[in-house]
Amino acid sequence: MKGQPITPPSMDHYYMGIAIAVRERANCQGTRVGALIVKGNRIVSTGYNGTPSGMTNCLDGGCKRCASREIQRGSGYDLCICVHAEQNALLSAARFGISVEGATMYTTSRPCFGCTKELLQAKVPEVVYLHEWAHSDERWQEEYEMLQEEIQLRRYAMKDPQEDWALRRGLHNALFEREKA
Repeated sequence: MKGQPITPPSMDHYYMGIAIAVRERANCQGTRVGALIVKGNRIVSTGYNGTPSGMTNCLDGGCKRCASREIQRGSGYDLCICVHAEQNALLSAARFGISVEGATMYTTSRPCFGCTKELLQAKVPEVVYLHEWAHSDERWQEEYEMLQEEIQLRRYAMKDPQEDWALRRGLHNALFEREKA
C-alpha cells in the first residue's frame, strides 16, 4: 500500500527521546532526569538519577535529604546520596574505559553547577537539554551562568509526555504552598 513517506525524526529528537526513556529508571523523590552521551553519532553511555548501586533507593527512603521536609528545595546537595543522571552517564563511560572527550550529552534537565564542572573536566563540549534548571540561590546564578558559558548549551524544544511526573510539579507546588503558610 502506497502512502506518505515516513520522515525519520531529527537526531536531536531521536536522542532526546532516548534520554526520556532512560529517565523512567530514575529513582528520586525530587526531579527525575535521564541522560546519554553520544560520540561519533553513537550512544556510548546512559545515566539516570538515583542512589549508588547496592544502596536503598531514594523512593524507598535511602536518601535522608530527599525524605526531609526541613531542607529547602534546590539546596543541601552535599547531603544527598543520589548520583545525578549526568554524573552516572560520565561514570559509566569511565568504568568501561570509554572516552567522552568531544562527545555531546543529551539530558532531560539543564545540568546543575556540579555536573557542569564534571562535564567540563571530561571535555564534553556540548549539552542538549530539555528542561531549564536554575540555581536556587540567586547569589550564585551569575557564577553558574559564567561556568556554563564554557559549554555549548542548547535547549531542545519538544513535548515531554511525562513532564509533571519528571519535574514533580505537583509535589513541589504543594511543598511551596506549605512553606508559604
